[in-house]
Amino acid sequence: MVEEINTNENVESEETSKESVDMSAVSTIKKGDTVTGTVVKIHDKQVYVDVGYKYDGILQANELSSLPIEDISSFVQVGQEMTCKVLSINDTKETLLLSKRLIDSNKAWDRMQQLLDNNEGFEAQIVDAVKGGLVVDVGVRGFIPASMIERQFIDDLSIYKGRTLGLKVKEIDKLKNKLILSHKDVVEEQMKVKKQEVLEKIQTDQILEGTVQRLTPFGVFVDLGGVDGLIHISELSWNHVDQPSEVIKEGDKVNVKVLKIDRANERISLSLKAATPGPWENIGHELKSGDTVEGKVKRLVDFGAFVEVASGIEGLVHISHISHRRIGTPHEVLKVGQIVNVKILEINPAEKRISLSIKETEVAPEPLRQERQFKAQKQQIELPENQSLNLTLGERLGEKLSKFK
Repeated sequence: MVEEINTNENVESEETSKESVDMSAVSTIKKGDTVTGTVVKIHDKQVYVDVGYKYDGILQANELSSLPIEDISSFVQVGQEMTCKVLSINDTKETLLLSKRLIDSNKAWDRMQQLLDNNEGFEAQIVDAVKGGLVVDVGVRGFIPASMIERQFIDDLSIYKGRTLGLKVKEIDKLKNKLILSHKDVVEEQMKVKKQEVLEKIQTDQILEGTVQRLTPFGVFVDLGGVDGLIHISELSWNHVDQPSEVIKEGDKVNVKVLKIDRANERISLSLKAATPGPWENIGHELKSGDTVEGKVKRLVDFGAFVEVASGIEGLVHISHISHRRIGTPHEVLKVGQIVNVKILEINPAEKRISLSIKETEVAPEPLRQERQFKAQKQQIELPENQSLNLTLGERLGEKLSKFK
């Protein structure tokens, strides 16, 4: 009998000991604790997580992320490990509410502050395009204003949704839950590095291909692959140009010659016309002295008129070769834009100079022809060797003057 009682006591002691072990295996959890567990079920917009407690913890959809989640199953999967913060615990009702958002948020704010302090960049995926900018989830909601996306204006922001961009932190206000990010800063830093690389490689007199970026009244800016160079309006064409838009437009691919490099100030002077054969290079094959050609009056000056006789080729008609009659200024008989016939008197390609004449393409008026004949004949008169040099003009000319009476 005694032995039987002892046996019962031993069984009871073992059960008590076993219960004590089971209770000790259950984690002690209180509000505010950080716990790590495994997702065991997803149901009705709730995620159930085994954190080693008597019952599973529950994550509501709004506690999964700082951003709205349309499809929980695409955000979290069964078997996934997850670290959460305990929001509340009620053993009577067996409810353990958890939050992943708070854990991610605290880590995110610390990380963003560190990135800002160190001026470091990072990458994040664009989760949405909203009015005025883009939204990313970095543990907290980050916003990229439209003005901080690219260097140029972007009309359709939706093209960025789903893309991963390099970003930099511009502004943090944890109390207001405000995180402002910039992709533009990353782009500009990359361009700055590339710009220095290009500047080191470029040499004077090189012929390079570039893309026209923008037109200004004084010239054209061309992208050479990371650095912009300027083509002054005077270097756009061998012909005179009033507006860059006359010969070029944005987006054009062009070959340019490097005229000058100022690496200290990151300035490059370019020439479009110098990268093409000049009009004077083949002028000897197109024009020659004695030719009569048609030209256009380009400029009038006190001493004559400049006439374009070929593309980019201007010659000078001296005032004495404009008209058969005596004139005070070229404006008396010519105007800019007028088409005239000119005779080429002389070509000097080396000095890029052509002498022209208008009057030699025209027949002189009758009185002028007679006067010239008279002067020519007068110059041809030769005195006999024994004739006195004191003869009068009438005596010298004799019969030669009679036919002009």
